[in-house]
Amino acid sequence: MRMRSLGRSGLFVSELCLGTMTFGGSEGFWGQIGRLGQDEADALVKTAFDAGINFIDTANVYAGGMSERILGQSLKNLGIPRDDVVIATKVLGPMGEGPNARGASRGHILSQCKASLARLGLDHIDLYQIHGFDPATPITETMEALDTLVRHGHVRYLGLSNWAAWQVMKAVGIAEARRLAPIVSLQAYYTLVGRDLEREIAPMLTSEDIGLMVWSPLAGGYLSGKYDAEGTQADGRRTTFDFPPVDRTRGAGTLEAMRAVAGAKGCSVAQVALAWLLHRETVTSVIIGAKRVEQLQDNLGATAVRLEADDLARLDAATRLPPEYPGWMLERQGAYRA
Repeated sequence: MRMRSLGRSGLFVSELCLGTMTFGGSEGFWGQIGRLGQDEADALVKTAFDAGINFIDTANVYAGGMSERILGQSLKNLGIPRDDVVIATKVLGPMGEGPNARGASRGHILSQCKASLARLGLDHIDLYQIHGFDPATPITETMEALDTLVRHGHVRYLGLSNWAAWQVMKAVGIAEARRLAPIVSLQAYYTLVGRDLEREIAPMLTSEDIGLMVWSPLAGGYLSGKYDAEGTQADGRRTTFDFPPVDRTRGAGTLEAMRAVAGAKGCSVAQVALAWLLHRETVTSVIIGAKRVEQLQDNLGATAVRLEADDLARLDAATRLPPEYPGWMLERQGAYRA
């Protein structure tokens, strides 16, 4: 398990991050995602920690706060030293009925940080992330509230999730101009069947030295190897929760290429999907979630998969993005600098 610095910071995190979205669900949406209780969560956290993972991601909205509670209890149950683990959580989604119990306003951020700390049973959060963009709140207000948390010692580092490139750059500019705590990471969707961030977001992250945390690296199970060419399976999660969206036409060719590489490497299709991400220079850490220890162990095996140039070329040929303006024009006009 390799360690990587998170963006332009002195914080080192494991190349794989344990996601806890499956912790604590009961009925409805969160029940579809996962219904793991304390004992099952403890087993996953122990497996991940024993494998060298020091990075764990959660959010206040996961199972209405139960994911944070269960994670905090797991750390206690397993006796994991606080300084040996990096805990990341997020804020944005509704945590109450009122209009101010959601979003990225100063009030919601400050109150929810305290609530997350209480559920986790910690005195600080290592990485606090805004879970999405709030069009109703000025970015300046959001950044100043986050800076307050850092200055008070409740939070160590700041991140964003699911923001467009221009939104991230605006936050970066505000932080620099006002000398606020900087943004060190972005959590975003990125897979072999979802390479959209390569157009604008990835170049921006490289330019600003911001770390990338990848969520849903198996595209909601689509790249797990369980699905056929059309992306269907009788008991797959996508039968009840078809997310993230996948272009099934392009996806069929992707699965074919992945199975060929997996066969040549003697590994699972899921490991190919994860290994491809670990070979991308933009990626800092890949978030892996699981419902079973066996599933987590298979994902952990991706760190040992080495993709050669021909493997990467085969996968790229099956999944590369079609040309789009202004990308093709930038490439053409930039040729004089070659």
